[in-house]
Amino acid sequence: MSRHLRLWLLALLLWLPQAQGQALEAGQAELPAIARAELPAEARETLRAIEQGGPYAYERDGTVFKNYERVLPRQSRGYYREYTVKTPGARNRGARRIVCGKLPECYYSPDHYRTFKRIRE
Repeated sequence: MSRHLRLWLLALLLWLPQAQGQALEAGQAELPAIARAELPAEARETLRAIEQGGPYAYERDGTVFKNYERVLPRQSRGYYREYTVKTPGARNRGARRIVCGKLPECYYSPDHYRTFKRIRE
C-alpha cells in the first residue's frame, strides 16, 4: 500500500468519529417544537413557576436531569433541570415533565422522557 493511501486512510479514520458525533448532535438539535400556547394549562403553570424561580409543586422539581436518553442536545453534567407538570387525576407525579437548560431553553415531555418537544414562545 502506498504511503499516500495509508495517510489518506488514517485521516479518514480520524475524521469519521468526529463527523458521526456532529451528525448525532445535529440530529438532536432537530427536535419538534411546540408553542407555549399549545401546551396543556398545567405545563404553562409549571413554566411560569420555573421563570419565577419557584415555588414548585413537587420536592424533586429543579433537580438535575442527566439526559441518559440522549434525546436532548449534549451539554455538560448539571446543565439540565427537570420539573413536574401536574397531571389531573394522577395519584403520583405522573409522566409529564419540563426540562430546562439556560432559560428560555426548555423542552416538554408528555411521556416521561421518551419524547421531547422544544418549547417556543
